Amino acid sequence: MKETESERCSWCLKFDQYIKYHDEEWGVPVHEDQIHFEFLILEGAQAGLSWSTILKKREGYRKVFANFDPIKVAKFTDKKLEKILLDPSIVRNRLKVYAAVNNAKRFLEIQKEFGSFDKYIWSFVNHKPIQNRRKSLKEVPATTKESDLLSKDLIKRGFKFVGSTVIYAHMQACGLVNDHIESCFRYKEILSIS
Repeated sequence: MKETESERCSWCLKFDQYIKYHDEEWGVPVHEDQIHFEFLILEGAQAGLSWSTILKKREGYRKVFANFDPIKVAKFTDKKLEKILLDPSIVRNRLKVYAAVNNAKRFLEIQKEFGSFDKYIWSFVNHKPIQNRRKSLKEVPATTKESDLLSKDLIKRGFKFVGSTVIYAHMQACGLVNDHIESCFRYKEILSIS
């Protein structure tokens, strides 16, 4: 059965790639470190831009950031970053591109300390998704106390482009919170896999 637009969160109704992302990825609990790292890079790149812009460039990011392998990205040299900044398949913002390497190094430090980034990040929601009951997009906040705490800790650890709004987007994307609107067909599906 093809879902109708009225059965989806209204934010995703722009183009097929966006709808696919909403229907298959957004809000699904993530427990793979490489996916967490991917979203940290993508959400940091999004700061000040629309998610649709980043989604359209996702393959470019995969290509230039070694398929989001934090070990490889942590070893990128300034020379490599300058080459990446010439690639139109990504958002060519110097601070964001250089932050990806910094964040890869910090990411590896967290893995070493906690055993995985996943264990670290899920501890901020007591290791289980927060199941929200939003009736409309107007009820979805930009930040929460959990995203504030997580953001503050990441900043203390040296991460960049991890403000509370960026981190709440990460929590939504990676299923630490279920922010699908209750009328969305994915709301109950996410509940059942959480």
